[in-house]
Amino acid sequence: MSFEPRGLQTVKILHILNDGPSGLSDRMIPVQALSHEVRVIDLTKMDCTYDELVDQIFASDRVVSW
Repeated sequence: MSFEPRGLQTVKILHILNDGPSGLSDRMIPVQALSHEVRVIDLTKMDCTYDELVDQIFASDRVVSW
């Protein structure tokens, strides 16, 4: 069994923007994207179905709701 050293793991992070982007989310998401796999779903645009949203939540290691 092998493990990646701490800090080198890529994490799948899903950001759900309930009310659209904010100043804080606009600053945090690009920083996380430097070392992790980041996906953003803006619910004000709702460019995905409810089923796709649920699938994305379960496919992610972390979910942040803004």
